[in-house]
Amino acid sequence: MPIRIGVAGWSVPTKLAAEFPSTGTHLERYGTRFSAVEINSSFYRPHQHKTYVRWAASVPPDFRFSVKLPKVITHEQRFIGCQDLVARFAEETSGLGDKRGPVLVQLPPSFAYPGDIAEQFLHALKVIINGPVVLEPRHVSWFQPEVDLMLKRQHVSRVAADPARFASAAQPGGWDGLAYFRLHGFPHIYESLYSAESVQAHANSIAALSACGTDVWTIYDNTTFGAATQNALELIEALQVLKPLPAASTD
Repeated sequence: MPIRIGVAGWSVPTKLAAEFPSTGTHLERYGTRFSAVEINSSFYRPHQHKTYVRWAASVPPDFRFSVKLPKVITHEQRFIGCQDLVARFAEETSGLGDKRGPVLVQLPPSFAYPGDIAEQFLHALKVIINGPVVLEPRHVSWFQPEVDLMLKRQHVSRVAADPARFASAAQPGGWDGLAYFRLHGFPHIYESLYSAESVQAHANSIAALSACGTDVWTIYDNTTFGAATQNALELIEALQVLKPLPAASTD
C-alpha cells in the first residue's frame, strides 16, 4: 500500500532550497519531492473550485492532497445544521479531482463526543465527499471502545497525533484501512525538529503498517522554522534504507 509523506503546506524553506528544483511555483517544486500535502488554509477560509483545479494541475498524477474541513463546521456549529456547508466544501474541493485524498476533520479540545450526532454527521460527510475521512478528536470522551467501533462502522480513521494529549491519541484508531499521522514537533510544538532516532522509529512503524495493507499518511506540521520539510525528507530517506518506497511516494 502507498506510504505518503508530506508537510502541512507546501512552502520551500530557504535553507532547504537546494533539495528542490530551482524553477516553478512552490507547489510545483514541492511536488517533485513529496507525494502528499495537507491543505490547512481551507480550515480558515474557502478556496474557489478553480483554485483547487490549478493546484491539482501543478503536481504529478500520483500526488494527493488532504484537505482540512472548515472550522465553521467543526468548531462553531459542531456538526449541527452543516449539510449546505459540507456540500459547498465538497464542490470546491472536487476541483482536485482524483488527487483529493482524505478530508481531515479536526475537533476542538472542548468538543466532547456527542453520540448519535457524530455518527450521523460522519455518515453524511462520507456520502457527500465520496472519499476517505480522517478524524482528529482532542477530547478524552472520543477515545472509548464504543466510539472506535462507530468509526470502524463508518470507515473513518482516527488520526495519530504527536505530541499526544493522552497515550491513546498517539496511535491510529477507528477504521484500519488508513493510518494518518500528524506530527507537530517535540518538545516545542510547531517548532522542534524530530531527531534522527525518532524519524527512524516512525519509519519502522509505518513500514510495518503498510506491509499489513494499510494506506499510510505522515504529515509533519512542525513548520515554523522549516523543520517539517527537513523531517519529511529524512523520513523518505529512512524508508528507502528499509526498502524502496512504493511508487506513490517516489519523486
